[in-house]
Amino acid sequence: MNTRTYWGALLLGVAAMAAVDEIVFHQILAWHHFYDGSTTAVALLSDGLLHAGKLFAFVAGFFLMLDARRRETFRADAAWAGFLVGAGAFQLFDGLINHKVLGLHQVRYDVELLPYDLAWNAAGLALLAAGILLTVRARRGSRCSRTP
Repeated sequence: MNTRTYWGALLLGVAAMAAVDEIVFHQILAWHHFYDGSTTAVALLSDGLLHAGKLFAFVAGFFLMLDARRRETFRADAAWAGFLVGAGAFQLFDGLINHKVLGLHQVRYDVELLPYDLAWNAAGLALLAAGILLTVRARRGSRCSRTP
């Protein structure tokens, strides 16, 4: 399996899920910020830093994918596998580490958290599981397509 394709797409998956989180939950719904433990100014700064990190991941992933294409090693199955692993890993990391372990923010405030936490982490787990399944298939496919 082409690693440039896979890792580039993984970074794009992380960036895409960070964008969904930031746009939908931080901006449109205003449910939380990346760091909610201080003032509004700090919360907005933390969102800006998340945005900068997301853009960095997007650009790095994009250039890795372009390089794989230039080398004529791009594979769509590896790209989808990496994208889903990246998106799911970001979602689970956010839900488990940022929300629960570090307590940077919650999905939503002033509501019963359990349904939100379950939905948040189940979505991440589903994306990650699909990505892992596609990764296994892509690796098998690359072994089968090699010539002796």
